[in-house]
Amino acid sequence: MASVVHNLLDKIQGNNNNNIAEPSTEELQQLRQKYEAANQGHVFTFYDSLTSSEKSQFFQQLSTFNPNRITELAEIALHPPQTSSEPVKLEPLPASATASILDSDPKDLEAYYNEGLRLVSENKVAVVLMAGGQGTRLGSSAPKGCFDIGLPSHKPLFQIQAERIAKVQALADKAYNKKAVVPWYVMTSGPTNKPTEEFFQKHNYFGLDKSNVKFFEQGVLPCISNEGKILLESKSKVAVAPDGNGGIYQALITSGAREDMRKRGIEHVHTYCVDNSLARVADPVFIGFAASKDVDIATKVVRKRNATESVGLILQKNGKPDVVEYSEIDKETAEAKDPQNPEVLKFRAANIVNHYYSFRFLESIESWSHKLPHHVARKKIPSIDLQSGETVKPEKPNGIKLEQFVFDVFPLTPLDKFACIEVRREDEFSPLKNARGTGQDDADTSKRDIMLQGKRWVERAGGVVVTEDDAAGIEVSPLISYGGEGLGFLKSKEIRAPAVIEKEI
Repeated sequence: MASVVHNLLDKIQGNNNNNIAEPSTEELQQLRQKYEAANQGHVFTFYDSLTSSEKSQFFQQLSTFNPNRITELAEIALHPPQTSSEPVKLEPLPASATASILDSDPKDLEAYYNEGLRLVSENKVAVVLMAGGQGTRLGSSAPKGCFDIGLPSHKPLFQIQAERIAKVQALADKAYNKKAVVPWYVMTSGPTNKPTEEFFQKHNYFGLDKSNVKFFEQGVLPCISNEGKILLESKSKVAVAPDGNGGIYQALITSGAREDMRKRGIEHVHTYCVDNSLARVADPVFIGFAASKDVDIATKVVRKRNATESVGLILQKNGKPDVVEYSEIDKETAEAKDPQNPEVLKFRAANIVNHYYSFRFLESIESWSHKLPHHVARKKIPSIDLQSGETVKPEKPNGIKLEQFVFDVFPLTPLDKFACIEVRREDEFSPLKNARGTGQDDADTSKRDIMLQGKRWVERAGGVVVTEDDAAGIEVSPLISYGGEGLGFLKSKEIRAPAVIEKEI
């Protein structure tokens, strides 16, 4: 689609391939004219001084962008259109589009589970993992998924999630006597792609069939100066930044991931973030819920802790499904109680970026992706001074990075094709965001939440947990239990915490 920035860079960029032919005079002239027409001709300032290899690499990079579209985006970002002065009407999603693990009829939840497991057994379910983040804030240079949160087993996040996929496949195999396959599409970013693939190879794909694990890169967009000009990272390279988790839609097309899903006959897709250590990957309850509602998008939420918790909320905004940030909600709205149940907040559906898509919806990406907005992040961006050719490291924000959010598509979705299921925070949401010792959303809290969940499962199965430390728990391998099932062998057994259960005892 011509109007969409084809922002997934070729593998060529940055791979030091010296065998790429230098562009012809005609090819170079055509590209220059495109950039000059878009008022971005300055990117060629140092072109003539580059080596043949650098010219080839730079030409390839510039060819992946649509300069007119970038100029349009820069103009909108730097001079946003005035927002409507009409009052915003916020309402919870209609009851017909919601369910809750906390207070739904157990028979309904069982029906969702069975339906989801049936779909898994028929090889109609795929998983997309958003794993573009680096572990910089965690004190690691590796991708987040490689991080060891300190479990007794020392399993990294990737392994925990791989084993959850293996277990859900095994549960479907047993229930329906079929060989189930849940393909795993791992979306990386430029800096994390190679180390992620190498990590999976080193660990033999954590026991999964490597033909069912596919890696693809999210896109990038050029960084823009405060004057709307494309910034150069070096004389032969545009400064770029990942296009946000909303870039997933275009990347599914560009990478061929969507085509692979089509060939496999996929009908239901679960998407989640790598840093949620409790994510139930390919969750049968979630898949069954969304499939039975016949929606295009469904999302998991957790109950907002209190009126002041700064989380985005999933609700209706002017009659459309949307995510509204905490900063956009006034005190009265935040504190409003549910008329049906005054014990809880009216607006309590906290977004955890855990989504379901029907494959038929992903087939329609081309018809709406150009409508998704781009959000502005003002940053200090090192860049080349066009006069001196020197690298400038700014002391204050000198430009913007443009990104899209995965949930920007929600308002484009008809209300009757959108649904939401509330899950228990302690069972399904423990994000890894901060360095160890922070006390919130860090490796210690992620470890604690997995261990305490295992302790609850063991006790529910009739096991006796002995411990002198209330915070100590039990690590239950996903290969033993996906969601607390199958632990009957622990009945009346005494287990001293902390412990890890990797096999039946």
